[in-house]
Amino acid sequence: MSADEMPDRGEIFDLLSNHRRRYTIHFCKQQGETVTVSDLAEQVAAWELDKEINELDSKERKRVYTSLQQTHLPTLDDAGMVVYENGEVTLTEQAERMEVYMDIVPGDSIPWGEYYLGLSIIGALVLAGVWFEVLPTETMPGLGWAFAVLVLFAGSAGYHIYQGRQNRLGEMERPP
Repeated sequence: MSADEMPDRGEIFDLLSNHRRRYTIHFCKQQGETVTVSDLAEQVAAWELDKEINELDSKERKRVYTSLQQTHLPTLDDAGMVVYENGEVTLTEQAERMEVYMDIVPGDSIPWGEYYLGLSIIGALVLAGVWFEVLPTETMPGLGWAFAVLVLFAGSAGYHIYQGRQNRLGEMERPP
């Protein structure tokens, strides 16, 4: 695959299906520079085992190091997501461009598509209420109701953008 060629959607989801590859991208994004496989393996092992790096033993480090070196880093390198050579890993521009596939929806959240559908239904009900004069237009004219719905959508979209940026790989302390 050429440096400019982006993997297709299925390949990206396959790459992100393994937590060690997601952790690799997350750590590289956090660091913002080339990292050593040793440092990467330590951090991935710590996240996997929910331990501090200084609590890891050599077996735990080695197991992750070997897996990264033999399987996950070559896979990410072949897909053009990282450059892996001489014991160092550098995130590529391709990995930065696949942000759209890395939005994480928290477990306690509804999908944003359903949320916006609900907002649209509320907007339609407000419009119908104004049209059929069910909603009071003396205290708040029809344009006021439209503005209220617009503010609801704008506020929701702003929060959606904020939450999406907070829940991307590389943005949180721990990977999702």
